[in-house]
Amino acid sequence: MTGSTPGTGPGESTIVDHDLVIIGAGLSGIDAAYRFTENDPDLRYVVLDRRERIGGTWDLFRYPGIRSDSDIYTLSFPFEPWRRPEALAQGAHIREYIDDTAHKYGIADHIRFGRDVERAEWDSATGRWTVTARVGSDGTTEIHRCRFVYFATGYYDQDHPFTPSFVGLGDFRGTVVHPQQWPDDLDYDGRRVVVIGSGATAVSMIPDLAHSAAHVTMLQRSPSYIYSSKQKEYFAPVVRRVLPESAAHRVVRARYAVQTAALVHAIHRFPRFGRKLLRANITGLLPEGYPIDVHFSPAYNPWDERMCMVPDGDLFAAISDGSVEVVTDHIDRFDDSGILLGSGRHLDADLVVTATGMDLLTFGGIRIVIDDAEIDPRDRFAYRGHLLEDVPNLAWSVGYTNASWTLRADMSARAAAKLFHHMRSAGIDRAYPHLRDDSMPSKPLWDLRSGYVRRRPDAFPKSGTRRPWNVRHNYFADAVDDRRSDRTDSMVFVRSDSPR
Repeated sequence: MTGSTPGTGPGESTIVDHDLVIIGAGLSGIDAAYRFTENDPDLRYVVLDRRERIGGTWDLFRYPGIRSDSDIYTLSFPFEPWRRPEALAQGAHIREYIDDTAHKYGIADHIRFGRDVERAEWDSATGRWTVTARVGSDGTTEIHRCRFVYFATGYYDQDHPFTPSFVGLGDFRGTVVHPQQWPDDLDYDGRRVVVIGSGATAVSMIPDLAHSAAHVTMLQRSPSYIYSSKQKEYFAPVVRRVLPESAAHRVVRARYAVQTAALVHAIHRFPRFGRKLLRANITGLLPEGYPIDVHFSPAYNPWDERMCMVPDGDLFAAISDGSVEVVTDHIDRFDDSGILLGSGRHLDADLVVTATGMDLLTFGGIRIVIDDAEIDPRDRFAYRGHLLEDVPNLAWSVGYTNASWTLRADMSARAAAKLFHHMRSAGIDRAYPHLRDDSMPSKPLWDLRSGYVRRRPDAFPKSGTRRPWNVRHNYFADAVDDRRSDRTDSMVFVRSDSPR
């Protein structure tokens, strides 16, 4: 039973003791809760989340057409089969799946909603983290003390999406909305809609908007690579018919992981081949003579930015039937009725959607303090992609840039859970990675040219250039490393009776 000391009124603190605190109740947080309790079912733990429902990203985003931008088989949990037929899943179905999984495995009982974590403080004298969460608006706080803390907070700022400074935006008499802040009651039926951007969010929402809007324009400054993927295919249904459910899920998941890895590797190795492959993928889905070079042939190589996926070419179908137009141009300014472009063309609009990206924010903006000294995670090297240099008893989750988030998130959670299990079994008080070679060069953790990465290239902890400090974006190389490598390499372990 988790011990607690209640506060006595508004503005006062409740103190609760645990073995483990997980911050975040999205995909990564639920996955971590499962992995940590897999070998330690009696673990005293709590999951803290600032929102009021399970789901994280999949509860936050409510815009039309919200769906996964990678296959759901590798995005789903490896321990809980995905049962729906679609390969690119709707956001509401993903949130429902996360919620169902949390309840099935008893994780939901450990979640505390409405807890806005502000700081996590480590005290070497006690070997404990103190995690402070604000509850409500009356100044009440909860103090959660624990031996180990796991950050499953995602990678972007949930409160402040990125919107460029557009000249004349205040003159526009229509409605402007960012997808991250989509109102539930926004009516776009019969309206002229301009969506600024051509990333994953834009290409997800545009076909959905086109069903009821008078017309939709996708306005992009430069093209993105967009790949049409089959929403339903033969492999998963066949495997599900001949194998038990859990085995079928593992096989289908492995197949999609291999397929994606092979495609990414081939495209990186042979970018000209990649360009031709991606062009061939969409040519037959667009009207004859459509200017593909203008609207769908980026200047960068494939996978220099994250690839956009569309199910069954739905975006191209909307372009072909005339309900959607793609315009590649620069915005000169807004006026009262729409957008004036650099070419001199004017786009009339009733609704403008600024699908212009997000701002990166690691560790949820939570302050991390080690023995009364606040640290900046961006100054530290990442160890195997989930621990921080010289930070004890802390792990975090971050995904791949070229594959589903859950592939690395689950690997990180399993590694952190094994570490904590070993610590508990061996009487180890503290465990942390320590860099013994101060001369090792650093490099960015993410190697993308996407706008949200280029705006904040230093948003993440640093990657090194040698293992175990080199953060790779290769699931299979990491999987082999996870099984074969020496998990004590560059690690420091301190027992309770050791000198501090």
